[in-house]
Amino acid sequence: MAAEGSAPKIFPSSHKTVVILDHSPFMSEPCGQTVDFDILPKQSRAAPGIIPLAPLAKSLWTCTVEAASEYARVVYDVYPPRSRDKLLKFVITDTEARPLNSWVEEEQSLSNVLQGLAVVGPPSESDDAENCSVMHGLAMAVESLCEGSEKQLEHKASLADPEEPVVNKGRVVCITTVKSQGHIQMLEECMQEAIVQHNKIAEAADKLPITHCELVLIHTVPVGADNNIQDEPNKEVSSLLSCEVHSVHSGRHIAAKLALLVQKHFHLTSTTITGIPMKEEQNASTSANYDVEILHSKDAHIEILKMGSTSQGYDSSGFACSKDSFGRETVILKWCTPKTNIIELQYCTGAYRITPADVNSRPSSCLTNFLLNGRAVMLEQPRKSGSKVISHMLASHGGEIFLHCLGTGRSPLEDPPSISEGTGGRVTDYRITDYGDFMKENRLMPFPVPQEGHILPAKEAAAVLERTTRYWPLVISDTIIFNMASHIDPLPTLITKAELTEDEVVECQKSIYHLVGMESRSEPLPIPAMGTRGKGPKRDEQYRQMWAELDTLLRAHASTSVNHQKVLECLQEIRRPAEEAKESSRKAGKKEEVVVKEERVMTEQSTAELAWQEIQRYKAMSERERSDFEVGNTNNDHFRHRQQTEVSSPPIKKLKTSLEDSQGKQQGGQPSLLAIWTSRINSRYASRHCEFAGRLTAEGNKAELYVNLNKDSTNGTSDKPTSVKQEKRGP
Repeated sequence: MAAEGSAPKIFPSSHKTVVILDHSPFMSEPCGQTVDFDILPKQSRAAPGIIPLAPLAKSLWTCTVEAASEYARVVYDVYPPRSRDKLLKFVITDTEARPLNSWVEEEQSLSNVLQGLAVVGPPSESDDAENCSVMHGLAMAVESLCEGSEKQLEHKASLADPEEPVVNKGRVVCITTVKSQGHIQMLEECMQEAIVQHNKIAEAADKLPITHCELVLIHTVPVGADNNIQDEPNKEVSSLLSCEVHSVHSGRHIAAKLALLVQKHFHLTSTTITGIPMKEEQNASTSANYDVEILHSKDAHIEILKMGSTSQGYDSSGFACSKDSFGRETVILKWCTPKTNIIELQYCTGAYRITPADVNSRPSSCLTNFLLNGRAVMLEQPRKSGSKVISHMLASHGGEIFLHCLGTGRSPLEDPPSISEGTGGRVTDYRITDYGDFMKENRLMPFPVPQEGHILPAKEAAAVLERTTRYWPLVISDTIIFNMASHIDPLPTLITKAELTEDEVVECQKSIYHLVGMESRSEPLPIPAMGTRGKGPKRDEQYRQMWAELDTLLRAHASTSVNHQKVLECLQEIRRPAEEAKESSRKAGKKEEVVVKEERVMTEQSTAELAWQEIQRYKAMSERERSDFEVGNTNNDHFRHRQQTEVSSPPIKKLKTSLEDSQGKQQGGQPSLLAIWTSRINSRYASRHCEFAGRLTAEGNKAELYVNLNKDSTNGTSDKPTSVKQEKRGP
């Protein structure tokens, strides 16, 4: 018996779902897609004498029945009928409405539904199309929702007050073909009127009135046909009815649409297991990797999504699900062979039934048989780096396959982690003391009920917490102003208040002026060495960071009141001259750089002109002049005559030296045009010229000829040709 005053149990819309299938003659038309029924290989079909089989064409009714059957299969696999949580009831409508099953547990099975569909058979074009209407099915769906399920009836019987209402919600999925938007409005009005009438009957007949109903209209047409009906999101028609419209083509499109709706209606999600090794059917000695998609409850991924994609270094592809062409999302998990099959020893936080998305595919069949034979499969999350994280496990219990959620965090049996081993590594500079003071300042305590017109204490506490945490660095190395409380108090405490008095504004301004005085005296900031490596930033950089952080703090609270804005304006007025000086120095430095660059360009241009003049003069020289110029001998008569005739031009040697000096002053050490030309000429003539042996051994690069001539003249000897020959041989 339920206790008096307890909250009523709410049965969600997914507890009872009525599926209406239109059986009118229009559903006998072909769907527009064909199926290749020929099982012979393509090589055999081309052989002579072989007549290939014609492809099959499905009708709209066949495609609708297949899609609805898959919808029911997923629900019955994930939520077995014995749980009595998710119930389905099928209704066929043409000239009248006929139910295929009821809410009783014995009739809640896919085989029972398929047997009823087989008895009904396909629609016939000879049926009375004028009397066929989907409204018969909508009326029966409303009547069925007023019938209580076994769980609802048990709950009603357990109530202490028999008059206490039971929250009865339901959903109606109607697959039909509408004619226009007006037809949809007419169906909504018919549904609304039927709910009102059956609620009156239910109250008188001791049934369950409908609290709220969701109508899902699925408009289907053949593939390639014109579709003038647009999708409509869920809208509230009244307090008792909401409606949404889905317009889709038949064939594989309606199957994909119902596969997407079954996930939405029953809180399911998709997971794709990748990298499953399977032996090839044609060649058993080789294997290939396959992917299998499974459906299960969304609760299997709650723990992963709570941790987030950056807390444990997980790869974002494990969370940002991939989508197919129909818009279905799926989470990627990778196959991992377990080291042991003792699945009972795994630390699990939950287990959820699964069902293959494509139950007839060979990979799905192989995976199902593998698990039903008592084997287990570990699933790991894709990661770009680091060790792998095994987050799920597939195993069977009692002939049913479950997806187990493994604990990826710390076990409750382990010691609590140290704060020095945070998520960012060994972070040892948390503001632990400041955080303790923060918790003490924001403690909650009992408070009497406030009078009318006063703010609720909970709202006031939330407002205080919001103002306090607008700017609150977590670690010591991320802040400067909170590490120098003795120099900046009471500004950080006063700025978080809801209102500031004039005296408090003056106190905040005094704190700012004190910081300005510290900067003018070049006092070092009291920054702790914790969390920093090396010498740290320079004093000017520290003050720049401090002013930037203080500006961030004051801007975060400037919108609180007018006096808060005054504190920010005080800081801006003080810092404006310094910023203007920095801006002017920056502009002056930039202007100076432009002037230096222009002077360098002019110097390079003049150097280039002198180089061209020197090259032209060098070309005008004779062979003897060029050889003397290369040796450096410009003291002969020919060069003296040239210097007298070319008074306006500088000496060649001086010009060459000045050009070489200007070349050495060029930025980056790039050689000038003259240096390149001179180097080329020197290398060419050096390969042809053979230097005199006496000049190589003499001092000053000059060799004296006939060194014994003066000695012989002093001794009275005559100057004979033979002695000249001997002197020539001497050197």
